[in-house]
Amino acid sequence: MTKDAIPARPADGDGEDGRGTPVGRRVVLGMLGAGAAGVAAAPFLQRAYDNTLGAAAQKDPTGLSGLLPAGGGFRYYSVTGSVPPKDERTYRLTIDGLVRQRVTYRLDDLRRLPQTRLVRDVQCVTGWRVPGTPFEGVRLADLLDDAGVRPQAKAVRFTCFDGAYSESLTLEQARRSDVLVALRMQDKPIGHAHGGPVRLYVAPMYFYKSAKWLSTITVTERVEPGYWEDRGYDVDAWVGKSNGRDDAPTT
Repeated sequence: MTKDAIPARPADGDGEDGRGTPVGRRVVLGMLGAGAAGVAAAPFLQRAYDNTLGAAAQKDPTGLSGLLPAGGGFRYYSVTGSVPPKDERTYRLTIDGLVRQRVTYRLDDLRRLPQTRLVRDVQCVTGWRVPGTPFEGVRLADLLDDAGVRPQAKAVRFTCFDGAYSESLTLEQARRSDVLVALRMQDKPIGHAHGGPVRLYVAPMYFYKSAKWLSTITVTERVEPGYWEDRGYDVDAWVGKSNGRDDAPTT
């Protein structure tokens, strides 16, 4: 997604035999107390992150701030290091290519269309998983129908306003009911760090297919490999059935 996350480093003390270092009772009780305090403080800490480190990550040309932990199991990350944000005034989503009419949407246009809410696990091809993540938006199939797909069309290509990322689906995949042009994530508008204001969400596939900062949807004659496919990832990215992984499906 631009990928959304980098897998967490294994905890210190985990030995190769899986047993790790013995921990005393006082240490365990202290850890439990700290954990309870962390749960209570989590909403305040996340807001602080969003207002400070999260904002700094978007202006970091090195990309190193993408290693900092975010809320909900995600990490902020982009393939370009820095992505200028778009807002109500500047955001546009265009549908073009093999369609009967080229269509451009503003944010308000997308919000006025029928919305679908899905709650699924998010699975990254690198191994991390975020369970029960709500996404809400417009079904991609509805947008394709509005534009009018031409008979020779076989695939859909997605490009992003970071200027680098791209993805593709077959037309059959794109028309699934669990593929969204998403405007909300975790029951709030999608923030810039998570690919907002609008991103793709492909629920049954590894998360690299859910392109962030979506700007153009182009209907094509064939599947064109995306950013990570050009670097060795599978074009068909079904969770648990691709990329040599056996993760539990997210459907």
